[in-house]
Amino acid sequence: MARIIGASRDILPTFGHSEHSGRPHVEVDASGYHYVVAERGNEHQRHTTLDLDELLYDVFQSVTFELACKYEQSHRVYSKDSRRITFQYQEELLSQLTPSWGERRKHEHERILEQHPYDDYASVRATFAVELREQGASSEEAWRVAGDKYPLPRESE
Repeated sequence: MARIIGASRDILPTFGHSEHSGRPHVEVDASGYHYVVAERGNEHQRHTTLDLDELLYDVFQSVTFELACKYEQSHRVYSKDSRRITFQYQEELLSQLTPSWGERRKHEHERILEQHPYDDYASVRATFAVELREQGASSEEAWRVAGDKYPLPRESE
């Protein structure tokens, strides 16, 4: 599956042990499959399932997100929220593996965007605020003026 989407071994999880680097690993025991993210001995995430498809979704959701972030960085559009490219590319990669995974992730992205809508002006607004501060405006004034010119998105109602 990794070859299908061009994922290198170094972004795949390890099996049976943790590197304690934040790189995920997979454990298997009598209680099921465990997708684990740990760093320096501290476990940050553990998802346990008896369903192999669910484990593989966890693995490739993480892998495709990393690939999608790298893709977005090399195809960045300054005037667009980076998630527009990242989310779409991740959904495409997951769909190449299993169409239902791409659809599932699309719905997860939609839920994220309900709480945190796209903000296409984020980079432009921040750059403009910095320019205003460099011209002598206070941080508060620079942010207010930048926000007036490049408004924040409204949350979905």
